Amino acid sequence: MLVLSRLLLLALVLCIGDMAFAQDTPSPQRPRRFEPPAGPLSLADVRLRDVCILPDAKSKTYYMIGSRGPRIWQYTSTDLRTWEGPQMIYEVPERAWGDVDVRGIWAPELHAYRGSYYLFLTYDTRTLLPEQWRNWRPRVIRGSTVLKSDSPSGPFTALAPRSTPPTDMMTLDGTLLVEDGKPAMVFCHEWVQITVGTIEYVPLTDDLSRATGEPVRLFSADQAPWPRRGSEGGYVTDGPSFHRSKSGKLFMIWSSFAGGGYTTGLSISDSGKLAGPWRHQAEPLYTKDGGHGFLFTTFDDQLMMVLHSPNGPASETRPRMFRMIDTGETLKLGDEFLAAE
Repeated sequence: MLVLSRLLLLALVLCIGDMAFAQDTPSPQRPRRFEPPAGPLSLADVRLRDVCILPDAKSKTYYMIGSRGPRIWQYTSTDLRTWEGPQMIYEVPERAWGDVDVRGIWAPELHAYRGSYYLFLTYDTRTLLPEQWRNWRPRVIRGSTVLKSDSPSGPFTALAPRSTPPTDMMTLDGTLLVEDGKPAMVFCHEWVQITVGTIEYVPLTDDLSRATGEPVRLFSADQAPWPRRGSEGGYVTDGPSFHRSKSGKLFMIWSSFAGGGYTTGLSISDSGKLAGPWRHQAEPLYTKDGGHGFLFTTFDDQLMMVLHSPNGPASETRPRMFRMIDTGETLKLGDEFLAAE
């Protein structure tokens, strides 16, 4: 009887220990919620990737957003030096795309357009597309879509229960370009689906709620001289962002992989039109394992590029900001903002 009592006591201790361990260990189905570091912060202390910065003329405030899992986080600043926040401005709702199993948000962008604010973002999902390749990465439903708000901090309402480009395409990194008063979504067609990634666009209705035509391909990654084919045979296209030069040319920065890792390059439309034709600068803009750049202009008219580097773990990846030089013929990388301050 004494031995049995001791065995029961030992089993109870082990059970309590297992319960305590289970409470301290996040479930794979319900991971611990990511909380970015709290401000006030310097830019060097922010930990977000694929960031976008909107200079809001109404409030004279800079809004920086980035995502982690199913949530979008926002920091604010009046001088680009000190950042307050973060505030969670959007979380994927249940059944955002019906029965599609949305697992996260990629590369959100915030745009001011006709008096309102729009989130361009990509939903990444676990739901498979019908077509699959043997011995290849899973082809899943992945697409860029648009949400609207009266405030840069939300709440945001989806304009459509689906991606803006065709739903049978794996698309990502949608951005807004307005040309001659007509809006378009420029996006990347995912290399996972087509091996050689492309950059394409669809024209949009004036309210940005849907596409009004079929996708138009601008170029594929292998048309530029600097990207390298990955170990799985694919060419990546990521993060298009635009600036119209003082000479009327249209500049596009975008990212792929080269000898130094994640890399940001420049393509130029000499016609000044989105339709191109596009030529590719041989020398990339940034080669030190950094990319997904976003171009914006400060309140004192300085062109800037923000990108994340290094392209590594979330604890290491941070936004970095550079002054850009528009020569009229090309863009040049200037000094890193705050690097010497």
